Amino acid sequence: MKTDAQLKNDVCAELDWDPLINASQVGGAVKDGIITLTGHLNTYAEKHAVERAVERVRGVQAIAVELDVKLDPGHRRSDADIAVAARSAFTLHALIPLDRIQVQPRR
Repeated sequence: MKTDAQLKNDVCAELDWDPLINASQVGGAVKDGIITLTGHLNTYAEKHAVERAVERVRGVQAIAVELDVKLDPGHRRSDADIAVAARSAFTLHALIPLDRIQVQPRR
């Protein structure tokens, strides 16, 4: 069984190795095999990548995710933009009956 210090080193190494992650924006603390992740990230994709990377580390018992995502203004989308993207995604999926789903912007 790894010590908390060994586990933290392994998690840091995994975050540094993953090209989808800016490891300098992620902090972590380990206690009894439970890692608490902290920091501010630029995208939800990066947050997801951080979580997956930590799950790959052998010995992690649980993960407490306290990561904030601060979207760049260029990544923000309006409700109408999201509705159009959802409709497009549904159109491309053969098993979704388009006549049974309605995508509407929030009012």
